[in-house]
Amino acid sequence: MNEYEKLLDDAYKKVKQVEHGERFVIPDVAGHVEGKKTIITNFSQMASILRRDKEQLLKFLLRELATSGVIDGDRLILDTKFSSARINEKIKQYAEDFVVCKECGKPDTELIKQDRFLFLHCMACGAKHSVKSKI
Repeated sequence: MNEYEKLLDDAYKKVKQVEHGERFVIPDVAGHVEGKKTIITNFSQMASILRRDKEQLLKFLLRELATSGVIDGDRLILDTKFSSARINEKIKQYAEDFVVCKECGKPDTELIKQDRFLFLHCMACGAKHSVKSKI
């Protein structure tokens, strides 16, 4: 074994192994149904993790679920009964359309409005894509 390979092996032994884990995890909806209303108690937390405005996420959910609702502090009150699975599905769809970069798959993005068009700009790789869905 030559000197370079020996030094490389020594370096690998000294380096701490990094566990590969997903750093961007969307939390599941926490909430309950009261009569005919669905109350999501961790709505602010979800908007914070997605790094998007609560009003924008609300507008998307109301349009996709075809219902009305309001933000009450940290929670969201929807005027119709919904299963948590259906709401989780819509939030994952929102993340795919408006948060995750199409090029590198990272969530480090921002929404930029130019003229009448909305663009998803990735701060990690610099990619810029138009957003096909409207909010």
